[in-house]
Amino acid sequence: MKIKPIDDRVLLETLESYEKKVGNIIIPDTAKEKPQIGKIIAVGNDEDLQKIVKKGDKVVYAKYGGTEIELEGKKYLIVQKCDILGIIE
Repeated sequence: MKIKPIDDRVLLETLESYEKKVGNIIIPDTAKEKPQIGKIIAVGNDEDLQKIVKKGDKVVYAKYGGTEIELEGKKYLIVQKCDILGIIE
């Protein structure tokens, strides 16, 4: 199954950020912060958005932005252009 975002939306695959470990403390998944870095899988058909980002770019997105979906066992996020805060180079 494929998904193609429309208008000014982008499909992201969230990237797990590195974990900083201190001593023998175990942090449960429910207490961990969600990653805010993602890899662009698909870009909507908005011309201005296509000039800014492209498939394969790594971006930082808003902490509470987007809609989470799961396809074929992988978790993705659909965000609007205004939720993309920057491109990681």
